[in-house]
Amino acid sequence: MTYTLLTGASGLLGSYLLRDCLLAGCHMVVLVRPTHTESARQRVDASLTRWEEQTGQILPRPVVLEGDLCRLDLGLAASDIRWIANHCRAVIHNAASLTFFGRDRQREPWLTNVEGTRRILDLCRRCGIRQFHHVSTAYVCGLREGRILETELDLGQETGNDYERSKLEAEKLVRSAFLAEPPTIYRPSIIIGDSQTGCTSTFHGFYAMVKLAHTLAGQVIPGSITAGSLLEAFHLDGHERKDFVPVDWVSAAIVYLVGRPEHHGRTYHLTALEPTPVAVWGRAIQDAVERYSPLADPSDPANCDAKWFEEMFRRQVEIYRAYRRDDPQFDRTNTVAATAHLPCPRVDYELLAKMARIAIQTNFGKRPHRCRPAGWDVRAHMQQWTAAGDILDAPGAGVMHLGLQVSGPGGGQWKLLVRDGRVIAAEDGVGERCGVMFHLTSDMFHRLAAREMSVSQAVRQGWVVIAGNGVRSSALEALLQTAVTPEDG
Repeated sequence: MTYTLLTGASGLLGSYLLRDCLLAGCHMVVLVRPTHTESARQRVDASLTRWEEQTGQILPRPVVLEGDLCRLDLGLAASDIRWIANHCRAVIHNAASLTFFGRDRQREPWLTNVEGTRRILDLCRRCGIRQFHHVSTAYVCGLREGRILETELDLGQETGNDYERSKLEAEKLVRSAFLAEPPTIYRPSIIIGDSQTGCTSTFHGFYAMVKLAHTLAGQVIPGSITAGSLLEAFHLDGHERKDFVPVDWVSAAIVYLVGRPEHHGRTYHLTALEPTPVAVWGRAIQDAVERYSPLADPSDPANCDAKWFEEMFRRQVEIYRAYRRDDPQFDRTNTVAATAHLPCPRVDYELLAKMARIAIQTNFGKRPHRCRPAGWDVRAHMQQWTAAGDILDAPGAGVMHLGLQVSGPGGGQWKLLVRDGRVIAAEDGVGERCGVMFHLTSDMFHRLAAREMSVSQAVRQGWVVIAGNGVRSSALEALLQTAVTPEDG
């Protein structure tokens, strides 16, 4: 079994890509940075636990590698790089910095978007990874007008900001890389929240305008934040169009294309069929703010400074000055030919108003989601076996490989190494030589480890599924029992 390496799994689009790849049955490995409060694995597990709460489906856990695109060798240990070389066939490079302006090329967005891409390409060459899927942006076209073809890239165009320049350079790196197969490139336009739920975990672009209007609503004269004032601040007349695409559709299209080799090696504009007039999103912001934002008290003189509003608003929106232009027409020939069954949802007033309302009501992500804790860490329990793998010559002759996939919070996947009828070690990930797979949830693993039930009982009741053949079921059950409760072996 081969794996696909995903970068940027902790971001908005990346979290959808990971969810959708897992639901599609892909074996995934993710490269994630830790934070001051959470390890890389904890971050991934928390994200997947939230998806499980929303979808009601228990998800398998990917292999998690702690690393950083901005560090030498991606911050990976030599053993991690060997693991990638032995298991990975493809990369989905989705990580990116959305910093719009950065003159210093030793900082963002250049570090992640250009140098990070260079390092992940080096990893592919070093590890012999053949497939490279690169998430770029439709705005590598810069300030060009008219029809933008999927086959075009660098025509000497002027770019609107450093983010666009860095993504243009990154895509040029990908196209010029000496890879075993031609890269597949995805160019989404402006990604917004989920078309079904209206939710998002990041608040750029459209959401930044919602947040600014919401903040100012509590400090200026009620009614002074109108769709007209929003457009005036951008020097727009309302007829310009912006190309918004829901994150769930972008993810669905990418995952579909990743799984179809016949569509690889092309560039896809993941853009809207009909861009949204800015007057529509201006009105959606105005209505959401008037209905859901606490408005200023007009009796307080400190909250009635219209000049302050105008100055502050214009200063803050300067960072989004790239929005001051009408989007070009993005050619969608390849996208339509390959994903005609996945039409992009229409981004209209109702959807934008819903997204603005949810952003305000959740205080733009400042109300943390409380997901249930993992409770019991299967990986910690399996550490005794993975530690043994560093000592024993497990891959030697006479060793049988069994796969163990534990889905749900705190879960993971391992290759169990068996010699002389005993489990002797375990390695992260399920290898191609695993002819038999054990499937169970983390809750069931905990019950087995606590001896509330035997493996044989769990198999009979359907809580443990054994997929594969060639070995007697009772022998497999005994092997799994020793892996779960090794002291009994």
